[in-house]
Amino acid sequence: MSKVRVLIVDDSALIRTLLTELLSKDEEIEVVGTAPDPYIARQKIQLLNPDVLTLDVEMPKMDGLTFLEKLMRVHPIPVVMVSALTEAGCETTLRALEIGAVDFYTKPNIDTQRGMEEQADLIIEKVKTASQARVRTCSAAPSASEELRKLAGFSAMLKVTHRIIAVGASTGGTEAIRALLQVLPPDTSPIVIAQHMPEQFTKTFAHHLNSLCPMTVKEAQDGDRVIPGQALIAPGNYHMELRRRGGRYYVATTSHPLVNRHRPSVDVLFHSVAEYAGSNSLGVILTGMGHDGAAGMLAMKQAGALTIAQDEASCVVFGMPGEAIKAGGVDRVLPLDEIPASLLSHLQAA
Repeated sequence: MSKVRVLIVDDSALIRTLLTELLSKDEEIEVVGTAPDPYIARQKIQLLNPDVLTLDVEMPKMDGLTFLEKLMRVHPIPVVMVSALTEAGCETTLRALEIGAVDFYTKPNIDTQRGMEEQADLIIEKVKTASQARVRTCSAAPSASEELRKLAGFSAMLKVTHRIIAVGASTGGTEAIRALLQVLPPDTSPIVIAQHMPEQFTKTFAHHLNSLCPMTVKEAQDGDRVIPGQALIAPGNYHMELRRRGGRYYVATTSHPLVNRHRPSVDVLFHSVAEYAGSNSLGVILTGMGHDGAAGMLAMKQAGALTIAQDEASCVVFGMPGEAIKAGGVDRVLPLDEIPASLLSHLQAA
């Protein structure tokens, strides 16, 4: 098997050296070159034809976003963004994912070298995953189909307040979740979401979606009620679980150990939805690497929920949906743009 060829683009000599050393430890990866700025990177891309690019968000001469936009137009390639864990860094990284970056890695704020060495496995996994991903260029905001508009117009939507929609995603999931929420009507049944994402990013992600979507979108806080017209996103570095008190649903956030190497974990959310909502729930598993969510989706199906997986052709990475299908936990496999109508149709038939 040929190695994954990586080009590292970063204005910091320290980061270029660290990434080269860390990635080179894996026998399936070959760092074919480095570049301190986008202009040299452009030359080396043409010369070396790498499989994956790691790209710093902030660089001299040309910032990472501008370079990424140009790159996606003329030479689409899997890109892993490297950013700082700051509010500005979060916003820029989310924009990079919209433009076409596959994934991102956040540099530790303190003791960068030691922190990156401790996260070597994560960096390696992100690069390998990117090498398998389908590169998608920036797309316009999704528009609702005629079928979806008709479904959204039914007043029956207001009556299904007891239904819960649970969504799980990882690599490529930020754009998939955006595409899903942007076309759902404002009175859609409550949605709870687990997206693999670090602290600070989930808050910025929720704010961004809230500005784009008819529903209210917010980063969940412990004890938040689960109500129609609102989507709650699990906070980074916390699990989110559904709970019920009488006739009311709410969420609990915990810092319990990682599950499937993740916190938040899709499995944790899905298992809780199976337990507390059962047949009054719908499960959706979107693009992502790994198997997180497969066991939880099976539990939801066994509890009587309708379960939907994004199909391979529309996924950036088919890992999580594929594993859920293999586990026998999926009722329907659909392209991303057909999932909203399927959800609404099922809700209105209830």
